[in-house]
Amino acid sequence: MSDAPLILLIEDEAPIRKFVRAALVEQGYRVIEAETGKQGLTQAMTQPPDVVLLDLGLPDADGLDVAKRLREWSAVPILI
Repeated sequence: MSDAPLILLIEDEAPIRKFVRAALVEQGYRVIEAETGKQGLTQAMTQPPDVVLLDLGLPDADGLDVAKRLREWSAVPILI
């Protein structure tokens, strides 16, 4: 098992997810992805990340609402 930081990438646009994932993996990070706010919250609960990269414009929720929900139970750093 790797000790590399785990990053949760919440982004609905596949090309952006692919690009960001490739850049992060190239630098040695582990990455999990979500396309929606709901998926992102589920991922954060089941595989607690070290950092969340969050898109504000998601198809099912406003990114700020997702951040507020995360803050209800997690202090993980969130980059928007």
